[in-house]
Amino acid sequence: MKKTILIVMFFLSFATNAQQQSAKINSEFYQNPIFAGDYPDPSIIRDGEEYYIVHSSFNYYPGLLIWSSKDLLNWKPVTHALKKSVGSVWAPDLVKYNNTFYIYFPANETNYVVWADAINGPWSEPIDLKIGNIDPGHFVDENGNRYLYFSNGNYVPLSKDGLSVAGDGKHVYDGWKIPKDWSIECFCMEGPKIVKHGEYYYLTVAEGGTAGPATSHMVISARSKSPLGPWENSPYNPIIRTNESSEKWWSKGHATLIDDSNGKWWMVFHGYEKDFYNMGRQTLLQPLEWTSDGWYKTPESIKTQEPIKKPAGQSIKNNFSLSDSFLSAELKPQWQFFDEYNENRFKLTENGIVIKGKGNNIGDSSPLLCTPSNHSYTAQVEVTIEGSATAGLILFYDSKLYTGIAADKENVLAILRSWQFSTQKGINKRHLFLRLEKKEQLVNMFYSSDGKEWVKIENSAEVSSFNHNVLSGFMSLRLGLSAVGEGQVTFKNFVYKPEK
Repeated sequence: MKKTILIVMFFLSFATNAQQQSAKINSEFYQNPIFAGDYPDPSIIRDGEEYYIVHSSFNYYPGLLIWSSKDLLNWKPVTHALKKSVGSVWAPDLVKYNNTFYIYFPANETNYVVWADAINGPWSEPIDLKIGNIDPGHFVDENGNRYLYFSNGNYVPLSKDGLSVAGDGKHVYDGWKIPKDWSIECFCMEGPKIVKHGEYYYLTVAEGGTAGPATSHMVISARSKSPLGPWENSPYNPIIRTNESSEKWWSKGHATLIDDSNGKWWMVFHGYEKDFYNMGRQTLLQPLEWTSDGWYKTPESIKTQEPIKKPAGQSIKNNFSLSDSFLSAELKPQWQFFDEYNENRFKLTENGIVIKGKGNNIGDSSPLLCTPSNHSYTAQVEVTIEGSATAGLILFYDSKLYTGIAADKENVLAILRSWQFSTQKGINKRHLFLRLEKKEQLVNMFYSSDGKEWVKIENSAEVSSFNHNVLSGFMSLRLGLSAVGEGQVTFKNFVYKPEK
């Protein structure tokens, strides 16, 4: 008996120690990604002990959502810097200079800048810089002269206020030569970013193509004692690259360097997650180290998919959630309309958000979308239909491809690969509840008349192919609400629940 008690006490002690050790690991380490879901092309700055980050926002408006953090891991939304639609917004560059914030970004075959005196705005209307190319990277030399680098290895001078181009471009960098036997999508140099460290300026770019094979995208570094070159490529190139398709994170690239408040250096970049390509490019974080001969590289012990020791900094409380009662006075920051932001089209009321119907199908209805951050989840919403409108709870890739469940004043409708048809006729309900259950890549669809008893329709969808490697466009599979046709739809009590 005594021996049995001793054995039990040993195992209880072992279990307690294991739990304590696990808690210690969780408190000291983080696991990538730091932004789960479609958050590509991260651009980050540090302002004192505060970090700010922005991502590509493509055709979703309002765009350029800025986030803040004190530890590089826990982020909360600040504001959208862009409300006027100027097309598909690609890789931006967030800058603070002379106490003013700027975001430079390409869209619609030109480049724009918006600016603000405070990070939370108000932000200016977009100013057309009237110059082509993509992925502008801002830098300032020691004399206060301002420049933009572009993806073709050219730079152009800017005016002192940074709001116009002040001269012709000059080509100064050709990139790093990728071995011919590597499997890449294209050379495709992108995303130039410049930082100063010690006596050198460091130019960081992406090469290899942002998608395609898992081994395509990579981070490349070069340095110079002048921000205008000539540039010497790093002997440690590529700094980061996916080496095998068996790895968790594919096409890792498009990096920005950042130093923390303790003087340690980090790199934020993006990558696709193996088997979940349709979530888009997610934001990742890794530490850097400086060599004795003045280069940066990733520590040998660091693997993107494994636990990494946390940066120093205060963890801020973040109550960000995709769920929304739609009873607040303003549209919450997780929501964006596809292709346009029209304040006259929607109204937040004490009964929910009222969205006027638009278009003849979901593809041309400018649906209201958010970015899921989980492989599997349940989403549901309460809808009230007026006039001849059709209400939808959808998974949306672009105007040509989407899936989900919808309802008009008479029928429940299934949407499979943009093919919409009545699946439950004669429901005759203008007030319904709609639900999607996504289990990895399988989507089941439900409706309810009271929000308690749910009816599964016979139609389900498989959505793994809703991704850029199949469809192009650099988009992701987003979750949202659609109001189509004549009339309007009131949406209320949108609930998003992650599933294990």
